[in-house]
Amino acid sequence: MSEAVERETMDYDVVIVGAGPAGLSAAIRLKQLAEQAGTEISVAVLEKGSEVGAHILSGAVIDPKALNELIPDWEAKGAPLETKVAKDRYMALGPQGSLSIPMFPMPGLMHNHGYYIASLANVCRWLAEQAEAAGVEIYPGMAASEVVYAEDGGVAGVVAGVFGVGKDGERKPDYQPGLELRAKYTFIAEGARGSLAKQIQAKFDLTAGKDPQKYGIGLKEIWQVPDAVFEPGLVQHTVGWPLSGDTGGGSFMYHFGDNYVAIGFVVHLNYKNPWLSPFDEFQRLKTHPAIRRYLQGGKRIAYGARAITEGGYQSVPALAFPGGVLVGCSAGFVNVPRIKGSHNAMKTGMMAAETAFAAIQAGRAGDVLGEYQAAYEGSWVWKELRLVRNAKPLWSRYGTWIGSALAVADMHITSLTGGWSPFGTLKHGKTDAASTGLAKDFKPIAYPKPDGVFSFDKLSSVFLSATNHDEDQPSHLKLVDPTIPIAVNLPLYGEPARLYCPAAVYEVLYDEAGGNPRFQINAQNCVHCKTCDIKDPSQNIVWTTPEGGGGPNYPNM
Repeated sequence: MSEAVERETMDYDVVIVGAGPAGLSAAIRLKQLAEQAGTEISVAVLEKGSEVGAHILSGAVIDPKALNELIPDWEAKGAPLETKVAKDRYMALGPQGSLSIPMFPMPGLMHNHGYYIASLANVCRWLAEQAEAAGVEIYPGMAASEVVYAEDGGVAGVVAGVFGVGKDGERKPDYQPGLELRAKYTFIAEGARGSLAKQIQAKFDLTAGKDPQKYGIGLKEIWQVPDAVFEPGLVQHTVGWPLSGDTGGGSFMYHFGDNYVAIGFVVHLNYKNPWLSPFDEFQRLKTHPAIRRYLQGGKRIAYGARAITEGGYQSVPALAFPGGVLVGCSAGFVNVPRIKGSHNAMKTGMMAAETAFAAIQAGRAGDVLGEYQAAYEGSWVWKELRLVRNAKPLWSRYGTWIGSALAVADMHITSLTGGWSPFGTLKHGKTDAASTGLAKDFKPIAYPKPDGVFSFDKLSSVFLSATNHDEDQPSHLKLVDPTIPIAVNLPLYGEPARLYCPAAVYEVLYDEAGGNPRFQINAQNCVHCKTCDIKDPSQNIVWTTPEGGGGPNYPNM
């Protein structure tokens, strides 16, 4: 596609990329401040999903702390935080048995009473309604695919809404060049491992002096179950089986709404065994008696997967760059021991909005909002992440059992001392990709065939996610070097992309004689979890945005 691209330009005070909790909270807060000041501020929110919430996936037990600040009368306005936590349970699983772990020795921050079980996708849809009522312009189905830079090198906006480019790279009859949305400040709120956030962090060296970001993959299903096994308000977390002690992760199960059970599984992506399949470990989990009993007689109605930021305090990059800021999981504010991040995402969006509004009122534009960085470092988000900063490194170093015990002790100490720890601040060390071991050093894992009752295959699961992409477009999954999957990853690592991907995107195919392997990418199946971009041991796969509206269409995840 060699022709020059001419695009219409639209100007705003603030452009926000991503209609998740961080981006929407920022948009609402900007409009609130403008109303209080008796002035106007123009705000646009771009969402690559077909609608707000289509790509939102989270547990979710929600701490309403940030929502209380943003919209104090959220209950009267019908926010869909529908089920209060009634029972908090923590368990250790073995191959057949389980052991309940009392909650009273757990740090207070790990207790869930007073919080709400909800669909974060539906919460975002409700936030979008509040934003639009305040005058925010929200554009679903508009993938931001490119950063626009000013002459001085700062970020001036983004390109969004490019459609109609064929697989061959040529323009189709329905080609649309997209819009250039320019702003005084651009908020990057793409969620974990966002493609624009990656570029911006590299260009402005925002991760200098920081630990590498760490990730997990979260897999989730929604079941609708009979009354006999439904316990409204039950929150249950487990560690242990089916994962080995040196592989971090665990499960969550939340009962809410109309006999819904949200069942999910998180695997920390610094696992070593390249033969491990997070999806298949999740399917095994559901056959355990402590889990299966709650799914008995039920029907699986939704499936999805998403990467989760786990680096926390040590891995948060510099938040402001010339012309914009990182908010929410684009920077990584998940509290791993709490298994919560939406409240922190919302608060960072609000703080960014407050600093940007003040700057615009002062006649500024396109500079570095250093006040946002300072606001974060003085906020309860920073304090919360600092208290739990050693939990993930301790788990990674010492394994599930010893590491968890040390993490609990450390969190008690930091809570009592205001942040001091006998461990200081531990480092994360390697990236998740570099943590992958060689195939020859591990035994392949023989996963049981799905029974179609509690366990399922990847393709039937992807079907439930309502994932779709226009097939005649360039693959959004790019290989830096097309030879590496077969020449390097297959002999060294068994080509783990075919296993860590939860959507059967990657395959190694052979000819009839069992030779001549080739690497196939089924981009149509991609649920936008970004695991491939994170875990590929050769860092050869780059996730980019497909046409807007593609990907999963989660109804209530």
